Amino acid sequence: MDIPAIPLLRVRNLAVSFRTTAGEVDAVRGVSFDIPQGETLAIVGESGSGKSTTAMAIIGLLPANGRVTGGSIEFNGRELIGLPESEMRGIRGAAIGLVPQDPMSNLNPVSRIGTQVAETLLVHGKATRKNVQARVIETLAAAGLPNAAERARQYPHEFSGGMRQRALIAIALACAPRLLIADEPTSALDVTVQRTILDQIDRMTAELGSSVLLITHDLGLAAERASQLVVMHRGLVVETGPAAQLLRDPQHEYTRALVAAAPSVAAIRAQSGALRAVARLAEAPAGTRAAPDNIVEVRGLTKNYPVRGQREPFVAVDNVSFDIPRGQTVAIVGESGSGKTTTARMLLRVFDPTSGSIAFNGQDVAQLTKKALRDFRERVQPIFQDPYSSLNPSFTIGRIIEEPLVAYKRGSQAERRARVTDLLDQVALPTSMLRRYPSELSGGQRQRVAIARAIALNPDLIVCDEPVSALDVLVQAQILDLLGELQNRLGLSYLFISH
Repeated sequence: MDIPAIPLLRVRNLAVSFRTTAGEVDAVRGVSFDIPQGETLAIVGESGSGKSTTAMAIIGLLPANGRVTGGSIEFNGRELIGLPESEMRGIRGAAIGLVPQDPMSNLNPVSRIGTQVAETLLVHGKATRKNVQARVIETLAAAGLPNAAERARQYPHEFSGGMRQRALIAIALACAPRLLIADEPTSALDVTVQRTILDQIDRMTAELGSSVLLITHDLGLAAERASQLVVMHRGLVVETGPAAQLLRDPQHEYTRALVAAAPSVAAIRAQSGALRAVARLAEAPAGTRAAPDNIVEVRGLTKNYPVRGQREPFVAVDNVSFDIPRGQTVAIVGESGSGKTTTARMLLRVFDPTSGSIAFNGQDVAQLTKKALRDFRERVQPIFQDPYSSLNPSFTIGRIIEEPLVAYKRGSQAERRARVTDLLDQVALPTSMLRRYPSELSGGQRQRVAIARAIALNPDLIVCDEPVSALDVLVQAQILDLLGELQNRLGLSYLFISH
């Protein structure tokens, strides 16, 4: 009689809770699953379902206010719960790799990318001082970073969001771990490199016999890459089984909703709510069709950055020109590192261009007085790509959303509180979020907070830098519908940045 093989990872009845100002919150309740050697399992669910919390519990990286309250986590037959931190440090990075969801918070801002990859290799004995530089370049190239030798000398702030995510993937793959935990590994990547990264993870699995725990809200991606699916909702596992079976015949109502909402697996993709919303965003509101004037005119926009040791600068944006008609939407599309976000930040006047001009309502943005610049910032609001680094970690959610209302002296305190409550409702967040902090929210929930803050002042123009990239499929259509409704009602203009 054959003895069943021991799974590489065995999770049983896992329970995790968080201490909050409102009391103890059960984030994960009774989660169980196995990952055999060399297999890929995906945990799927919407934001706040407990996916990332489960992953962080496995690798021992729960935040200070979180704790495992029950269950068992066995890795290669060894119990991880209760293991001393000194022993967990030897497992993390070497035996279990992690690609976290948030690149900016997980890369050292004052350390070069190559140095951070080298640190992982040296700490776990995967390279020597003599060959570490070659190994670093090899690892960065394998993760899909072009000009790897040059990129190794750069800092995280010089990378786009997608490039930072690829750097994290390089660090995670550097030591060829037996288990790779990939928490939304391609959420910040453009479509031209998503497959490259996922194919790289698949090759590692095949060549090294490694296993992968994929955390994602994209059911189509999970079904394509994983043999087994675990569907989570509100901290519970509601369904589990082979990927093909769950897609073909989902049993739980929530799983059926995920299948219906996933554009890559839905039977009628062209009729999805998200695509209808995008179509509406491209149309001018009825009240603005007779007004062909442009709210923004960009001419010859160029941004150069000096490169240490080189005479020629790095050209991030080269002679870009476009208009944004009033009440309409313009989208800038391109792969990571193409200059999309840099262009948006120059429009927001986060920094000035090397040459060229940006006119808002006929006024040169570079020539605005201090008072005019303050008015400009009220009328032009951003939704940044990375909600982790754009939300103040020491502020409550209520204070974050209220901050622009306070800065521009909008209404009384009671009116501001009512406005904040209304904004939370518009982005599908409960009022219980008001007293919570960003660290207590999932990535998708944080992005919804960022959107609520952006629309608080009823601006004329919103610069949306990947506004739904961190959201699960069940709320993407809702957010796009919200933006479309605001545009139709208020005559808003949008600049969308997307891959």
